[in-house]
Amino acid sequence: MHVDLTGKRAFVTGGANGIGRSTALLLEASGADVTIADLAPERPREVAESIGLKGVEIDVAVPASIEAALDAAGGADIAVINAGIARFKRLLDTSDQDWDQTIQVNLSGAFHTLRAAAKRMVPRGGGSIVLTASTNSFDGESDLTAYNSTKAGLMGLLRTAANELGPYGIRVNAVCPGLIRTRLTQFGFDDPAFLKPYFQNIPLGRGGLPDEVARAIVFLASDAASFITGAHLLVDGGQMAAKFGVWNEEMGEFDGQRWRLKPSAE
Repeated sequence: MHVDLTGKRAFVTGGANGIGRSTALLLEASGADVTIADLAPERPREVAESIGLKGVEIDVAVPASIEAALDAAGGADIAVINAGIARFKRLLDTSDQDWDQTIQVNLSGAFHTLRAAAKRMVPRGGGSIVLTASTNSFDGESDLTAYNSTKAGLMGLLRTAANELGPYGIRVNAVCPGLIRTRLTQFGFDDPAFLKPYFQNIPLGRGGLPDEVARAIVFLASDAASFITGAHLLVDGGQMAAKFGVWNEEMGEFDGQRWRLKPSAE
């Protein structure tokens, strides 16, 4: 299926790295006029220039910064709300600052970005907004109290926004990635002792790549999903479907990065 976004303006937060960067590139390849927005230390303008896109600085924790970035981009027909942070702390070790910063970026930042983008979409007669949520929107993975809470909160934002913005022709959806190889998670992919038991619970036996999430985002952003709103799409290799795990030593072998069936089990 070919996705044609010619004539669409796309705005991607957290666009200088990882899932955001892959999404920006795929949006551009589909014909969209893309602006990536990221924190100044991430050098969004330089990154954008290196890949033939536009870049603006943004701090999603500051509503005025979001407004200015969207104005600089000329508004948006497609908004990908992807910026986020994670603090790996046990609940009892999570400080007020850890909690407040994570809420401010991941949840309040998503709200302010969604509201600002939607205000600009209404006069255009419609648009598409895609949130980057997580499988952690639905489970309680240890050491991520603040992160999990924000990603669960995005589900409430998603459904309410879809209800209220639908009459304006604005669709709001979310992707929920599992473990994806990004800068944030690279430490895990570098540790086979961590990956082996983790991937036992993923039917496809491996982690994901940013491009695999980007394809789901671009689908939801496009007219191919024209009758889809208020939905979340799991991009997790089947992890959330596998309550009791899938892989074991009898059926499979772990090569350090993924589980594969033994020849005798194929």
